[in-house]
This record gives sequence, C-alpha cells and structure tokens, in this order.
Amino acid sequence: MELRHIRYFLAVAEEGNFTRAAQRLGIAQPPLSQQIRDLENEIGARLFQRVPHGAELTEAGRAFRERVRSLPEQAGAAVRQAQRAARGETGALRLGFTSSAILTPLTTQAIREFRRRYGEVELTLEESNSAHLSAKLRDGSLDLAFLRHDGSENEGVLLHALLEEPMIAALPLGHAAVRDGRRKSVRLEELREDALILTPRNVGPTLHEAILGACRRAGFEPRIGQHAPQLASSLALVAAELGVAIVPEAMRRFALPGIVYRDIAGLQPIARLALAQLPELDSAPARNFVELVGQLPR
Repeated sequence: MELRHIRYFLAVAEEGNFTRAAQRLGIAQPPLSQQIRDLENEIGARLFQRVPHGAELTEAGRAFRERVRSLPEQAGAAVRQAQRAARGETGALRLGFTSSAILTPLTTQAIREFRRRYGEVELTLEESNSAHLSAKLRDGSLDLAFLRHDGSENEGVLLHALLEEPMIAALPLGHAAVRDGRRKSVRLEELREDALILTPRNVGPTLHEAILGACRRAGFEPRIGQHAPQLASSLALVAAELGVAIVPEAMRRFALPGIVYRDIAGLQPIARLALAQLPELDSAPARNFVELVGQLPR
C-alpha cells in the first residue's frame, strides 16, 4: 500500500464522486478507478459502492477512512521536519567556552544571533578550560568550543582562528603601578618582583606559555605564585593581594573589588581565540553556527 493510494481513496471519499475526485487530483478517471480497485484487492474488501449520484463508502470504507484520514498530513509534516533537521533548524548544539572567551563580544554575539535564527535548536552551554574543552570535543561530548589556542591544530581538533586579543595586567590596589593614579599602563619588567598567579600549564597551556614567554622576552624569569584553575579565581587571588596576574583584555569586564587593570606597555603578550571542532563535524546545527560566526564582524 502506497501513500498515493491513501490520497486517492480520501479524495473519492470526500468528493463522493470518481469524476470530481479525478479532476481534483489532476488525473484521468480510469487510472483513479484502477488504483481504488488495487487498494480494495489489497485490503480484501469493497470500500465504495456505486450509487446514481456517484460513490458512497461501504462500512469497510468508513472504518478504513477513520484510520487513514490523517496519514497524508502526518507524512507531509514528517517530510517538513526532516527537511528542517537537514538544514539545522532543529536538533541540538553542545557549545563550550572558556571563562575569558564568554566575555568577548564576538562570543556573546554569536550565541545571541544563533538563538535568534535557530530558536528551536536545543543549545547546551558548558564553561571550562581550554584543555578540558579540547578533550570533550575529541570524545564527542561537545560539538564546538570557543577556546584559547597557540595558532596550530592539535590532536585532531580543527581551529577556526577568530581574534588576537592583547593581554593586560590585573594588579592589587596596593601595587606601586596603581598608587600612581596618573599611570594607565605598566611594563612587564616592572612585575619581575611580584608573585605571578598563573593557570597551571596542564589546564590552560596556551595562556600559560604565552605569559611565561612574554616575561622571558622582557628579560626576566617570573616568580611563580599561586596556581589558579580558572582566570576568575586568578583575579580573586589578586584581589586578596597574593600576587599579580596577566589576563586577556576581555577579563577587564570582570569588575572585582580590590583589582585594577592596566594595559601592558612595550612587549605585550597576545591571547588568541578560536572556535574549535572536529574535522569530521557532521551536525547541521554546528555547521550553521560555524558559518554564522564567520559572518560576524571582528
């Protein structure tokens, strides 16, 4: 039994006349009559009886109509839903981000625009460090992630480079570079005697190496202080006067009492932001998100 048999049957049942049903369907009457006979043979029962003014449903026909009258609409809805899923208009997207990435306007704009365009996609967000996000991409727990990178593809993760963001110094209120209120910047070498609060290398290798490398190029080996698993916790330790931190400029939006941000003059470390995925990405919502991010102004 084919869906067209159902449509033909319902057209005759609604019109009560083979000629009018054939005109409605855009076919000749003999082929329509043959299709109805084929359907009756398959069912093993007469569905219509001829009457002077056309055709009436038999008892078997009425029972059959009750069961199949919604099938064409259901089939059409299923086709439309499949087409929408193929276009990425439904489904799910699992998106990760680092604590500094979510403070970048590009990241928040991308999430906002995606929600506006694809409101029926179930969006799940997860915050973590870059190393953990990369691992979750590789094991399939995430589809995409905004993370910090060093400009290379690593361990099968494909990176779409987005931004190069200058890093700034987060200083406690009592720091010498803060007490002079006229100063708007600090040089890295001025921090050589301060305890440097860092994210551990195994948690955030890219920022860890960028900061240490910048200090070494400035001519000194930094004094490593407390380790902090997240940039936000680094700032909390700065506010507690346990040292200084060097963070992406986006963290300036993280207003925390006891901290003053200063630009870094001269040799300035850079934090790079990328959208990461697996090369074999086959999720339509994820492909739409990558395309959308590529269209946004930097």
